[in-house]
Amino acid sequence: MKILIAEDDDVSRFMAVRAVQNLGYECIDAIDGADAWAKYKTHRPDAVISDWMMPHMDGSQLCEKIREFEEGQGYTYFIILTTLHEREYRLEGMHAGADDYLNKPLDREELQLRLIAAERVSALHRELRSQAQELKRINREFFESGRIDALTGISNRLRMQEDLRALKAQVLETNDTACIALFDIDHFKDYNDSHGHVAGDDVLRKVANLLTSACRTGDRVYRYGGEEFLAIVHDADLRKAAIAVDRMREAVAHAAIPHALNEHFGRVTVSAGVAEFFADGEDAIDDSLKRADAALFNAKQRGRNQSVSSDSIATKAAV
Repeated sequence: MKILIAEDDDVSRFMAVRAVQNLGYECIDAIDGADAWAKYKTHRPDAVISDWMMPHMDGSQLCEKIREFEEGQGYTYFIILTTLHEREYRLEGMHAGADDYLNKPLDREELQLRLIAAERVSALHRELRSQAQELKRINREFFESGRIDALTGISNRLRMQEDLRALKAQVLETNDTACIALFDIDHFKDYNDSHGHVAGDDVLRKVANLLTSACRTGDRVYRYGGEEFLAIVHDADLRKAAIAVDRMREAVAHAAIPHALNEHFGRVTVSAGVAEFFADGEDAIDDSLKRADAALFNAKQRGRNQSVSSDSIATKAAV
């Protein structure tokens, strides 16, 4: 255990350091409150033994600063040194956050008792902090796993809804432009009926990976439901978003996943609808989704394996 001794009297400081070292503890000494504060931040001791009256910063003030500094980062056992005529300050020191006090001059057995208690309390706080960190990690993992689609491994609809609400707030605050896109795997029901659900699940995973790999840095793809996916395209107007979305569509087509029942292409393809994200109004998110869905429906009507923006401009690429 590492102990910081703050004492402005040279003789008293020397005696305290010797006593602590003779009990087998590592010791750091400070000549006043300001020196103790600086050394505390540098060495982060497990316990502090501080005189009450010191220049620049008294023991109570030092204790208060340490308690503020260490919040959430551990615990430092704090012992205040007082003389008999300073007994009235003990309660004040406790209110400041001190754990115990010792009378001056130091008694070796009393010092040893306080340091044994300090070791136990410090160990308990380390264990509690470790448990709290582990619980925080577990909660974080539960939080994240609850927002991941179990089949495809990409973000699920819950994360999508959270991110759309965050996007709405961002657009309202910064007046940025953003778009959303809906993707649907063409003739997926036929693929499932012909090849079985295991093969269909494999196609869903592959398409999810292809869309995610092809999207721009900073954009995100979500499992919307069934064979549908949604992408949020940040910092892009409708024209730029349509180009980005069509590049994602092409990535699926170029992968050439066999699909004999996709009569026009013989491979797995996706259709996409793109719409600008408008944040105004209580139903802004639903309205944006409806416009993207209408554009997706238009893409399917036009023959599939293409992307259509909400202003009905198709950007079909040759594959």
